[in-house]
Amino acid sequence: MELLSKYVEFKNGKKRPDSKGSIPVYGGNGILDYTDVANMQSGIVIGRVGVYCGNVFLVRDKCWVSDNAIKAICHENIDLGYLYYLLSSLHLNERRIGTSQPLLTQKILNNIEVDVPGLTTQKKIASLLGLFDSKIKLNNEINENLQQQAQALYKHYFPYSVGDELPDGWRIGSVGEIIEIHDSKRIPLSGAERAKMEKKTYPYYGAAALMDYVDDYIFDGKYLLLGEDGTVVDDAGYPILQYVWGQFWVNNHAHILTGKLGFNVESLYMLFKQTPVKTIVTGAVQPKISQANLRSIQVVIPPSKLLTDYNSQIEPLFALLRTNEEANKSLTALRDTLLPKLMSGEIDVTDIQL
Repeated sequence: MELLSKYVEFKNGKKRPDSKGSIPVYGGNGILDYTDVANMQSGIVIGRVGVYCGNVFLVRDKCWVSDNAIKAICHENIDLGYLYYLLSSLHLNERRIGTSQPLLTQKILNNIEVDVPGLTTQKKIASLLGLFDSKIKLNNEINENLQQQAQALYKHYFPYSVGDELPDGWRIGSVGEIIEIHDSKRIPLSGAERAKMEKKTYPYYGAAALMDYVDDYIFDGKYLLLGEDGTVVDDAGYPILQYVWGQFWVNNHAHILTGKLGFNVESLYMLFKQTPVKTIVTGAVQPKISQANLRSIQVVIPPSKLLTDYNSQIEPLFALLRTNEEANKSLTALRDTLLPKLMSGEIDVTDIQL
């Protein structure tokens, strides 16, 4: 066993510059912004402070590492790809210090003991695990394209906005006419309650993202989640949305929606992706979108025949999206199962041909 400092140089990032450009600025939760200067040519970015402590990002091009992250620069005796997977396997979030403001320090990282194989084996391990991540990335890119196609079709089928003069068969209505709200079925679970669960199988969603996995579910089917309080709008004022399906649990910070009057979950999703909601958000400290305010939003309601046609056009797109996402879950689970076995040498990669 050797200290990690034998293979890596760790340095704290610096406050991001104000200038704009095309070089990504990395923080503890990924890309924060873009600038025109770099303080790392390639390496690993590690979340240093707060809730993102221990997050690990592989960066193969120049970037700026901000002051809430640490940059890890490889020595000649370690492969960059292997270092990324090694750091990912070390559960760095469990090594942080402090409670009110968790912190990961260079000293903690430098003194981690690791068993690192030779460069040839390192590169084989990184290539093997990289196959999983490449496929996951490709599926994500395909899904992004599928959503773009669905949104382009929506704009083609439904080109009118609330302020336009509408043709016969079209009218102005309210969101309340086209949604069913299932919030009464929500049951929040505390972190302590979730921590006691042994068999975590079902996704547990919050206002803006998947938060955890739990041992039971309260919803089964396709739904649209729309942030109710906390993180409820993006920088452009559009609602925070999650298209979800299968068996899952939701806390009390997201509205759970299905469509009616011809709108299904997918067409409702596309409608809200281009419906600004900033004006209905209340609360300065804790932003909130109430049910009443959500129902009050004015929208254009098209003829039912057009909605039926549109829904039939996008259903194959979303079916493929769901298939890709399920494949990614399986790929991620398999990669995460292999990761510690490869790092420990339990799985020998010597004779694997890549």
